[in-house]
Amino acid sequence: MQSLSTFIPPERTLMGPGPSDVNPRILNAMARPTLGHLDPLFIELMDQTKQLLQYAFKTENALTMPISAPGSAGMEACFVNLVEPGDKVLVCINGVFGMRMVENVERCGGVAITVNNTWGEQTDLNAVEDALKADPAIKVLAFVHAETSTGVRNEAQALCALAKQYDCLSIVDAVTSLGGIELDVDGWEIDAIYSGSQKCLSCVPGISPVSFSERAVNVIQNRKTKVQSWFLDMNLIVGYWGQGAKRAYHHTAPVNSMYAMYEALLILREEGLENAWKRHADGHEKLAAGLHDLGLELTVDSNYRLPQLNVVKIPEGIDDASVRKQLLEDFNLEIGAGLGEHAGKVWRIGLMGYACKPRNIDHCLAALRAVLK
Repeated sequence: MQSLSTFIPPERTLMGPGPSDVNPRILNAMARPTLGHLDPLFIELMDQTKQLLQYAFKTENALTMPISAPGSAGMEACFVNLVEPGDKVLVCINGVFGMRMVENVERCGGVAITVNNTWGEQTDLNAVEDALKADPAIKVLAFVHAETSTGVRNEAQALCALAKQYDCLSIVDAVTSLGGIELDVDGWEIDAIYSGSQKCLSCVPGISPVSFSERAVNVIQNRKTKVQSWFLDMNLIVGYWGQGAKRAYHHTAPVNSMYAMYEALLILREEGLENAWKRHADGHEKLAAGLHDLGLELTVDSNYRLPQLNVVKIPEGIDDASVRKQLLEDFNLEIGAGLGEHAGKVWRIGLMGYACKPRNIDHCLAALRAVLK
């Protein structure tokens, strides 16, 4: 048998599409003593975590909580609770994660109708409105706010306004947007939203914040069929993540990861949402200027480019995998490869949360300069 020993990873600089660098405060929080998942002190922490999530999402939604699983489970939680067999869902696709929404609709027995746009471009609002006009039976409009595969910011406020105008629920993927760019759940009247812990919150992977509006809760409570997933059924989870000291056992929450989530949200509140958004924007400007000096081109129009996820065109004659391998081995720096249609054509450089700071940007630019030389 192979000789095994304690695993001690090297200290990487994580500037890919996630996970991002984790703030040492958050890592320290995880090392605190584990409490029982129904301990009164842990329940108190759950309530405070919900309040901090409401701040981060800019919402008063009572059904706001962290799902004990990664962002993909948050996505599934929104779809399995709101989509029943036969329901029509309009899905906006301009990257990989819109395609995953279609998978969720179909696995719920729903009917997916798609609006497709070129990868690297925004979802066309006129095409969305045309599709909503064409079929009044559409129940849900689903889209990705910050498309991680392409670095594009979709017009979330305008899309949610269309959903409201045509009497649809909205499901929004905010995995890469929460904490990085403007997001206003109540102001934009978003019905269901999910995110991830490992992006702009700079927490460890494995937790997915979600929030549901009163309108969405009413739909969940009046379903004709059982929610497809037992674990993600909000009718059951609310008994554990509800208000008050008395809680019903649903599952054993990842207690120490919840310590980390609480600390990450506390750090965000201490900084302030608007300050965090500005820090990401400023970091992007510094990185973009440095990439330009290296002769590298950002692929997304500056009007809808994500500051926290920068998509860079790979120059002609440069091998994608060998550059990323050398950055990792020689500089302990991780950047991301392209996905789907963009595989082998672009790099994705993340500036998320704790990783979005001048030192990291300088390190990334210096490493790229050395490798590409």
